[in-house]
Amino acid sequence: LDKAVHYDEKRWLAYRGFMKCIFSKDYTGAIEDFQKCITKYGNSYEMDHTYAFYIGLSYLQLNEFEKAETIFKNDIEDQTKRMGEAHFLDLFYYGISKYEQQKWEEAIVEFDKSLKQYPEFSDVEYYKAICLARLGKKEESSSLLAKAIKDAASGYTINEANAIYETYPYKVRF
Repeated sequence: LDKAVHYDEKRWLAYRGFMKCIFSKDYTGAIEDFQKCITKYGNSYEMDHTYAFYIGLSYLQLNEFEKAETIFKNDIEDQTKRMGEAHFLDLFYYGISKYEQQKWEEAIVEFDKSLKQYPEFSDVEYYKAICLARLGKKEESSSLLAKAIKDAASGYTINEANAIYETYPYKVRF
């Protein structure tokens, strides 16, 4: 991919950033590639997600949760302006950025937005159940966790095309 980027940066830089983020776990390199893409070509898409999505995901993996939160917030606002709503996976990871900072109520708000689009999303249900437990809502948490386990068994999880090759961050293994 480095050679491809050398010969046709506009075509291959974002794809290399995607590969760094999802497959090789070079999050710093992914951020650099996607920031360069945004600077030169705008916040476009690679593999169905914005460049900013992958930057936010990379910051999550680098444990820079506040940076991830800011990036997801801005990207979701932009998507909502352009398309009426943001992608459910963006909302999930935005919720995760809040979850990692122990902002339980705020995380639940984002998880609920994701579940509105994908009601059986077991990974979201799982993390929401943890938030509910942290807030002392044990019955609601237990009920949602049971639903998450059932939905996961039915295959309702992160459904990205490349998820069959590589486990996406925060995917729950029930």
